[in-house]
Amino acid sequence: MIKIAICDSEINDLNELKELISGFGLNKGIVFEIDTFSSGGKFISLGIGMLQYSIIFLDINMDEVDGIMIAKKIREVNREAFIVFVTASVKYALEGYKVDAIRYLLKGGKNFESSMDECINAILKKMKYTIVTKTFIFNEGAKEIALERLLYIESRLHKLEFHVMEDKMEVYTIYDTLNNIEAALQDNDFIRIHQSYLVNLKYLMSVDRYQAVLTDGTALVIPKARYTYVKDKYTAFRRKI
Repeated sequence: MIKIAICDSEINDLNELKELISGFGLNKGIVFEIDTFSSGGKFISLGIGMLQYSIIFLDINMDEVDGIMIAKKIREVNREAFIVFVTASVKYALEGYKVDAIRYLLKGGKNFESSMDECINAILKKMKYTIVTKTFIFNEGAKEIALERLLYIESRLHKLEFHVMEDKMEVYTIYDTLNNIEAALQDNDFIRIHQSYLVNLKYLMSVDRYQAVLTDGTALVIPKARYTYVKDKYTAFRRKI
C-alpha cells in the first residue's frame, strides 16, 4: 500500500486527480491510500505527520499557501517523498527544481491522464516497487490476483473465500485448504490469526482484546492461544514499515 496526499484548492481538480490515481491503482493491482486537502494550510498543519506520505501532488496556485511554500515545508521534514506539481503553468519550474519535484502535470491538457500515468510509473520505478500476482482457479473462473489487493481469506465449510479489493470488495471462492494457501503465500506478509482466517498484514489496523480489526472495519476473532503470536507479528510488521 502506498500513501498519497493531494493538495488542491480547486475541488473539481482535486476529485478528478483522486479518481485518476485510484483508477491507475486498480488497473495495476496497487492499493493507494489517498488523503485529500483543499488548502495548503490544512496540509502543512500536519507537521511531522507529512512523513506518512510517499507521493504528494500539489497545486502551485493556491490562495492561502502556494504549492512552492508547501513543498519547502515538506522538505524540512521529509526528503524522501516524491513531489508532483499539478499546475496550469510551468513558470515556477526553476523553484520546483529547488525542492526536487519529480514532475509537473499541466491541468486541462488533453494528455493529462497519460502524463499522470507516466508520472506514477516513473515514481514506482524509482521506488523499486514490485507488484506480486498469483493466479487461482476459483469456482468463478481462473483469475490473476494482485496479492496487495487480497485483504484476507476465510475458510468456511470446506471452501475458501478470498476477499479482494477491486472497484468494490469482491469475494471469490475455491475448494482448497487454508493450510495449502498459507504455504503458498508464506513469503508475502500473510498471517494465520485463526484456524479459519489468513490475513494480509498490510491491512491489519489493530490487534487488541483477542480481536483483529482490518482497515475496512472487518473484525476477526483471535483465539487466546494465538493472541501473543499475532500481536508480536503485527508489532514487528508495523515497525518494519
